[in-house]
Amino acid sequence: QVPLKPGRSLMDWIRLTKSGKDLTGLKGRLIEVTEDELAKHNKKEDCWICIRGFVYNVTPYMEYHPGGEDELMKAAGTDGTDLFDQVHRWVNYESMLKECLVGRMAVKPIAAPKGESLFLHKGEGCCIYSVFLQQIPEDETILYMKTFTIYVVFSVLYFSFYSYDWFQTDNSITVVIYTKQKDMNAELVIVDCQDKRLRGEIIVGDHSYLVECETSSLLVNIAEKVGKIEIILKKKDNVHWKMLGQPLESHNTFIKRTDRGLFYRKCKFVSKTEVTHDTKLFRLMLPKSTHLHVPTGQHVYLKKNIAGTEVVKPYTPVLPFLPLDFKEPFSHDGAHIYLMIKIYSCGLFTQALDHLQIGDYISVSNPEGNFKKSQVQTLEDLFLLAAGTGFTPMVKLLNFALTEVSCLRTVKLIFFNKTEDDILWRNQLEQLALKDERFEVQFILSQPTKDWVGKQGKISSSLLSEFVKISRKDSKVLICICGPTPFTEQGVQ
Repeated sequence: QVPLKPGRSLMDWIRLTKSGKDLTGLKGRLIEVTEDELAKHNKKEDCWICIRGFVYNVTPYMEYHPGGEDELMKAAGTDGTDLFDQVHRWVNYESMLKECLVGRMAVKPIAAPKGESLFLHKGEGCCIYSVFLQQIPEDETILYMKTFTIYVVFSVLYFSFYSYDWFQTDNSITVVIYTKQKDMNAELVIVDCQDKRLRGEIIVGDHSYLVECETSSLLVNIAEKVGKIEIILKKKDNVHWKMLGQPLESHNTFIKRTDRGLFYRKCKFVSKTEVTHDTKLFRLMLPKSTHLHVPTGQHVYLKKNIAGTEVVKPYTPVLPFLPLDFKEPFSHDGAHIYLMIKIYSCGLFTQALDHLQIGDYISVSNPEGNFKKSQVQTLEDLFLLAAGTGFTPMVKLLNFALTEVSCLRTVKLIFFNKTEDDILWRNQLEQLALKDERFEVQFILSQPTKDWVGKQGKISSSLLSEFVKISRKDSKVLICICGPTPFTEQGVQ
């Protein structure tokens, strides 16, 4: 992120989009944009970008972009979809840039080679074909047959590994999903059953398998077995079901998670406790028929409508407290998500969160992130470098490492803050250091009072060389870092 000029906040941008000002330069017209036309608009004072087939004039947004003008200019005059997905796929650009919409990209028809005709593969391929068609613009009716054939071959391949079945008793329906994965666990299964819709997503690496039907039920339970998941729906009435439900658009598909899109459910705000003078622990309750365990090192997105615009921000769930006994993995009821959030005086989103009333609802996404527990399981030395609320992803990681990594020798948290009052969970961390000889914490302040006797300064090679010391030369080491962008970049260097 970069510092924004005064009057260039998110709220200022929302006001501008509602002012009636022409932000496209086309006086309300929508046009079809060719690749050649898009390429002409590649300057800061005239910048068009294509995202998922739609073209936006982002020139008015340049000074409001939290990532800076240079980041937007990387996609100037081109299709920026891949770059957008890499950096912040979670941002609701349709809502943020709706007043900047120029039009849609003109699509060139793809002619089938002579002598080859398009055919529709019957059976399982039909399901895949319909999914494939949804990605094709309305005016493109001809498909290149070889691409289609490869796609169907892939679909048959995955159906041999991922499939589902269902059976019933007088009072329940059981949906069984077969994955043949030996490492299946609760964190890889996400189930929501609400608004007469069953949605069961199974995470398989960077892909996911989805079962999604319109149906009715009261409760969802999950029984985990080797490579098999059972979703049990309790019937409202003792009647015989002829079918599981009406299949929805993405039902029975296996695709990349980045292509799946984020799924949100509404969670109830149930409590808020003070952690420091400006940071609070929020407790959100998952819907009754939702199964969701956020994996260690992953985050969720909160989505809230503010002044008519959907605003989305990422946060890493924490534990309700820091356990001091690591004989068994910490577990709570699974019904709540805990978020430690710093409230900024001029922060549009955090101020909105702070004004939530008990019983209000906020949308929470499926988990995302690339961190894997396997990176930690054979470690001997683990170093955690955190600044401010960059401490939040360290909470679950710290708990997991001390509980489940048997070969671990040392875990060291080097925690950077401005003042003593900013240190999150200081007492709990100090108690943990006394309780577990493997754990050590070092607090470093950049704006200490004269009474501070600990280390002071900002992240630097000299500070790190003093504290990041491995137990032996051939030790397996991992260093994790999280904080404001300048802190993280300098720490990585």
